[in-house]
Amino acid sequence: MKNILLCTDGSEYSQVCCQYAVWLAKRTGAKVEALYLTNIRKFEIPLAADISGSLGIQPYGNVIFHLQEIENKKAEVIEETTRKIFSENSIELIKFHHRTGLLVDCLDSFEPNFDLIMLGKRGENVDFAKEHLGSSMERVVRASQKPCLITSRSFHEIKKILIAYDGGKSSKKAVDYILNSTDFDDFELHLVTVTEQQDGDTATSELKGIEEVLRKGGKNPICNILNGEVEKVLADYIESENINMLLMGAYGHSLIRRLLIGSTTSAMMQSCHLPIMCFR
Repeated sequence: MKNILLCTDGSEYSQVCCQYAVWLAKRTGAKVEALYLTNIRKFEIPLAADISGSLGIQPYGNVIFHLQEIENKKAEVIEETTRKIFSENSIELIKFHHRTGLLVDCLDSFEPNFDLIMLGKRGENVDFAKEHLGSSMERVVRASQKPCLITSRSFHEIKKILIAYDGGKSSKKAVDYILNSTDFDDFELHLVTVTEQQDGDTATSELKGIEEVLRKGGKNPICNILNGEVEKVLADYIESENINMLLMGAYGHSLIRRLLIGSTTSAMMQSCHLPIMCFR
C-alpha cells in the first residue's frame, strides 16, 4: 500500500475517516491525498426548478456564481481541517483535490494512482438520514476496481480482522490482499465462512484450502464455519470476538449467496460499527 485516496465531505464521518487514514499511513508509510467533490446537482437544480422560465437565466446565473463561491470557501475549510488532523499526528497530507461533479464519475481519473480508496459510510446529510448509507459510498464500492475502506462513526485502533469468505472472486481478492501484505501481520486474523447446512462439506473443503494457502504464506488464521443467516451470524461473530475490521467481497457468490451491495453487504455496513474493506 503506497498511495491512499481519502474522500471527504467535511462531515463527522469524514473526520473519522481521516483518523483511519492517518493510522494507516503511520503503519504502512503510504502517502495520502484527499479529494472533496462539489455535487454538480447543487448547480443544476435551481435552473431546472424554474420550469416556467419566468425568472429568466440571469438571476439563476448569479445564484450559481454565488453557490460556486460558497463551495470554494467550503473546500478551503475542509482542506484546512483535514490538514490539521494530519499535522497533529505528524503526518503530511500530500495533496488536496477539489473537483466539481460526482464522486463515482471521477474514479477513472484517480484510481490508477491509488491502492486504496477511503470514505465514510455516511456523509454530510447523516442527521437527516440516520439509517441510510451515503449514496456516493455505495456507487463507489460498486464501481471501484481498487479496494474500498468504508469507515464507521468513531475511531478504534485495529487489532483483530475478519475475512468473510464465500468462495467468490471478490472474497478471494480479500484473501490475496492479506496474503501479499505484511502491514497487518501483527493482527489476529479470522477467516469465516457462513453456509447453509446442506453446503457443509463444500464449505469445509473451501475453507481448508484457503487456510492452507494462508499458512503457507506465513499467516496464522483462526478459521470457522458458521451456519445461519449471513448478516446476523457475521454480526454476532464480530461482536463476540471483538473484531475491529471486516474484509469482504462487494458481490457475493456460492456459499454466501446474498453478499451483494444493496442487501447483506449494505446491511453489514449499517449495523456494524467497524471499518469494512470491500473488494470488487
